[in-house]
Amino acid sequence: MPHEPQPQRPDELDAEAVRTWSSLALAALGRAREDIDAINVYPVADADTGTNLYLTAESADSALGEAFGKPAADAPGVTDATPHTSLARAVRAYAYGALVGARGNSGTILAQLLRGVADVLGEDPGERGPGRLLAQALTRAAEEAYGAVAHPVEGTMLTVAAAAARAAEEAGRTAGTAVDVARAAYDGARAALAETPGQLAALGRAGVVDAGGCGLVAVLGALWQALSGQEPAPEPVRGRAVPVPQAPEPCAQEDDGPAYEVVYLLEASEAAVGELRARLDGLGDSLVVVGGEGLWNVHVHVDDPGAAVEAGVVAGRPYRIRITHFGDERRRARGERAQRAVVAVVPGEGLAGLCAEAGATTVLVRPGEAPAVADLVEAIRRAHAREVVLLPGGAELRATATAAAERARADGVRVAVVPTRSAVQGLAALAVHDPEGSFDEDVVAMTAAAGATRYGELAVAERQSFTSAGICQAGDVLGLIDGDVAVIGSSLTETAEAVLERMLGSGGELVTLVLGPEVPDTLAEHLEACVQHGHLAVDTVTYRGGRYSAPLLIGVE
Repeated sequence: MPHEPQPQRPDELDAEAVRTWSSLALAALGRAREDIDAINVYPVADADTGTNLYLTAESADSALGEAFGKPAADAPGVTDATPHTSLARAVRAYAYGALVGARGNSGTILAQLLRGVADVLGEDPGERGPGRLLAQALTRAAEEAYGAVAHPVEGTMLTVAAAAARAAEEAGRTAGTAVDVARAAYDGARAALAETPGQLAALGRAGVVDAGGCGLVAVLGALWQALSGQEPAPEPVRGRAVPVPQAPEPCAQEDDGPAYEVVYLLEASEAAVGELRARLDGLGDSLVVVGGEGLWNVHVHVDDPGAAVEAGVVAGRPYRIRITHFGDERRRARGERAQRAVVAVVPGEGLAGLCAEAGATTVLVRPGEAPAVADLVEAIRRAHAREVVLLPGGAELRATATAAAERARADGVRVAVVPTRSAVQGLAALAVHDPEGSFDEDVVAMTAAAGATRYGELAVAERQSFTSAGICQAGDVLGLIDGDVAVIGSSLTETAEAVLERMLGSGGELVTLVLGPEVPDTLAEHLEACVQHGHLAVDTVTYRGGRYSAPLLIGVE
């Protein structure tokens, strides 16, 4: 159930005020979502800023709600185990939820703004009253947001945040209450937003204000409402209902800009993130890295998504990786939908990049972390097509994929689930995908290709257990064929060779090898030599599965 806003006492700044602010901000962004999407022209005219801000705020609100229902010691980022919900606990949970759920450029910046607020409101206030404390929090928020963006541009959400902070500081210096400071910030942001078309050429040509700044005004209006109990007068989003086409320019990111948006959460040290920023800045643009204390949200636009993910692997442990092709997003900005798209669930960063390059929208999974129905529905939304072919990549995900397809169909999207049980079957299906043919014929061809691909996998036994091939001990290498253990060996090489020979015993024309992150290239070279020696008519292709993939996947078509 949504949280019901509670009335606040004058100049009160506590955990309940933060919870009320969150609830009101989510509602305000929900009301403005479509209008903000419609005026989104910078840095990419992809018509999703309102949606990204809403989803970020939704994640923040969810984390805050959970914090109110947990013992304080369990709240994310909070160590003080108090029996009640403190202001510090609330703002840190709020910022944490935004960080882990941040979407797009605007959502990532909003997450850093909330982190800046939490950094101050989570401190001991000392002699500072609520008004002064809030003013300093908004100032810190603007400073941290500017610091998170590799190349800040004026006329954007950052400009609006800075204007709000200056107005808040002025109100705080004159001994204003928290209500006075919130109202000053809101008014300052509104005034700055009105000026953005004159500061950024892309906005001026389109005749719109900055979309991210528009969302920030809604969030600050919710803050003032939470503290004052007064509802801001509804303001229409200023600009055309649909952005006009833009002439290409270096920072506008039109059709000649980077082809992909890459977003992931990263566990890494601050020093490693500093090196990551430099690497990603050389790969693309629109780089925003937010977070701290070992957890970061990374956002960048690049032409080589695999290189962007690999940079994260070098820096630390990336996860929740999302790769989006801007061709789909630009169609959305023009009010168009692709006729057909593919959504693939893949167990490895290298595979995610490979499928993205083939045109698929990907959902990356780590071992033991199956995607939820909502994750697949969100991926279908990102694909932005009238027809979607969903490749679940595992038998255990069939029910989840079916449920996601049903929800997407309720939104008017035609969805078919091709029952792939392995990533190699997904690759086979993608290889025959024909977006120009009829939907039914395409689905039949992809299903046939997947079904004609036998799949094998190597895994290491964690404990003694009974298998279909006998009793295995901890540390044994297990060779699975079509989901069942067929070989138990002592080394990757001998087990892989035995599995491959069994799979080729019933024939085949193409062998696909997907190597895990720790497996040497020499294993692939050995298996390729075995195929060439014993099966002259069979071709072999090798890919790197990347982090989170199994030691070895084998496909035989």
